[in-house]
Amino acid sequence: MPEQTPDERSVLPRVLFVDDEPGIRVTLPAILESHGFQVTTTSNVAEALDQISKASFDILISDLHIGQPGDGFTVVSAMRRTQPAAITIILTGYPAFETALEAIRAQVDDYVVKPAHVERLIGTIERCLEDRGQRPHFLPRQRVSQILRDNQQEVMERWLALVHGNAELNAIVMTEIERADFLPGLLQEIVCSLEGNSCGGVEDLKAGTEHGRLRKKKGYSIPLLLKEGRFLRQTLCAIIEQNLLAVDVSYLIGDLFAICDCVDAQFSAAIESYLERRRVA
Repeated sequence: MPEQTPDERSVLPRVLFVDDEPGIRVTLPAILESHGFQVTTTSNVAEALDQISKASFDILISDLHIGQPGDGFTVVSAMRRTQPAAITIILTGYPAFETALEAIRAQVDDYVVKPAHVERLIGTIERCLEDRGQRPHFLPRQRVSQILRDNQQEVMERWLALVHGNAELNAIVMTEIERADFLPGLLQEIVCSLEGNSCGGVEDLKAGTEHGRLRKKKGYSIPLLLKEGRFLRQTLCAIIEQNLLAVDVSYLIGDLFAICDCVDAQFSAAIESYLERRRVA
């Protein structure tokens, strides 16, 4: 392709390309430029966010994993907020992740499986640019904390279903209220943790501490306590997945880690109170 003049370059579609692999940062932008695109290349989230804040782009192409798993969604979310007209395309090296990406299409216009086939990538970009005027209106995103608040009853119902599906847990005679009465307090602590409050102080762990005492009285073993905690993590992840289109993905990874940390802290407190009860008895 002949070299473009400055005026010609000014009207070329502008691409922000984000990938932490040096080889791809050399080869793929050159291919895109040979097909008539003007490309800015960055290697990490911080550089990408800086470019988004100070320059305008028609297209974002980002690897899904930039340093940390799922970092590409952070860049996508920032582009959506700052430059909502820009096309966003994710590169992923995991074909099995395609189903999950379908659930996030409200944030991502399309995706290409790595190694990116040049014709497929160029065709995807051109189709997205043609369809840009028909893109749906994007609803405001919510933090995971709000999703859990709004779905507290479903969290309880799903968790109870998992418990009843386990023969050992279901064999312990308890009312539904006795089984699930710890959940509202524990969910409240998780929500507080997601909103920036710590989860680990004595006052924060009251729900877990009381849960351990009550489960000891009902004849639980420590493995059964741990199984309840695992079922709770599964339930929370299922609720988030179910509401993925409403989630603000720029916070999603951190929120998931915070949930796991808080659940672990609560059930560690439950085990400690369980063991203390046994020593006193």
